[in-house]
Amino acid sequence: MGSKNKLKRFKENDTFENVLQPTREEVVSGNFQYKGKWNSEFFKNDNPIIVELGCGKGEYTIGLAQRNPNANYIGIDVKGARFWRGAKTAVESGMNNTAFVRTQIELIEDIFAAHEVAEIWITFPDPQIKYKRTKHRMTNSEFLKMYKRILKPDGVVNLKTDSEFMHGYTLGLLHGEGHEVLYANHNVYKNEGSPKEVTEIQTFYENQYLEINKAITYIRFKIK
Repeated sequence: MGSKNKLKRFKENDTFENVLQPTREEVVSGNFQYKGKWNSEFFKNDNPIIVELGCGKGEYTIGLAQRNPNANYIGIDVKGARFWRGAKTAVESGMNNTAFVRTQIELIEDIFAAHEVAEIWITFPDPQIKYKRTKHRMTNSEFLKMYKRILKPDGVVNLKTDSEFMHGYTLGLLHGEGHEVLYANHNVYKNEGSPKEVTEIQTFYENQYLEINKAITYIRFKIK
């Protein structure tokens, strides 16, 4: 994407009521205005809050929000030029149950209060295969502890990925640490039983993987 297009999207993001772009200082200092107040002050309802981490273009946030108008969906990504597409679609469609926050995933405890989130989606994250990148892997032990703190006691996490490594690593970690695997499928389009929201919503990159017959995997789990 050219720099002019990025600047145009950043400017347009500033006009969208569903886009929040706090500074890092604002977030880490504890001054983010909607922490603990997403229901009361942003969405102005009591519907469950579902978060997509690393939302990219926002296809999953939008796809889920369209299917479930009685839930609130928040896409998190550090690159605002990416989720511009999802935010614009929501604005043009008159959707009032979506939001996008430009911030780092490592800072989500400064965006959400304890037990504020009902569900988390992680869609096609970088598997960070090299050992020295383990700390950046979005289902490592430290990330799971962080997710648990913002999730409600019965909250769940969904992982959808094209990476066999990420699928296997996560399953091994979940079993090893005693977490509850609610559902696992190593090829959602070949094996029956996948939830509709897993097979009916497809991202830009997922379609590319499917064109080369790459298996898409899915895990749904609770963190103990």
